Amino acid sequence: METIVKTYVGAYGILIKDDKIALVRKAGGGYKGKLDLPGGGIEHTELPVETLKREIMEEVGINITDYKLFDVTATNIKWEMKTDLWEDLHHVGILYIVDTLELNLKSDADGLDSEGSDWYSIQDLQKNQLSPFAYYALQKLKYLK
Repeated sequence: METIVKTYVGAYGILIKDDKIALVRKAGGGYKGKLDLPGGGIEHTELPVETLKREIMEEVGINITDYKLFDVTATNIKWEMKTDLWEDLHHVGILYIVDTLELNLKSDADGLDSEGSDWYSIQDLQKNQLSPFAYYALQKLKYLK
């Protein structure tokens, strides 16, 4: 069994309106099937805020009007990429609280790693539905225990 060891750094948005949070359903990777914060990897020479704006547009189809740094956190996940090939991922996330005037989210897949986005009632979410960053953010904001 071969294992690829990787560190991945991304910028992610926490968008909450009326006790609902904008989340994307992951189409692949170690978080496949989980609900995740919109965001993604920082490209070469890109500032984290540029990544945040680009990824939110790609995944949920909206422009953000405001953003504030919330936290920087990390998690580790080991997952099987394909038979006998595993990834040991150190995932670093720069998390922002974001705001928008647009409430209609893009519901279709982005063709990359999102099966679409939607508003989810925070009180109905369970830990096992969420990616580590989404759960961490909602817990730190005192929405979840």
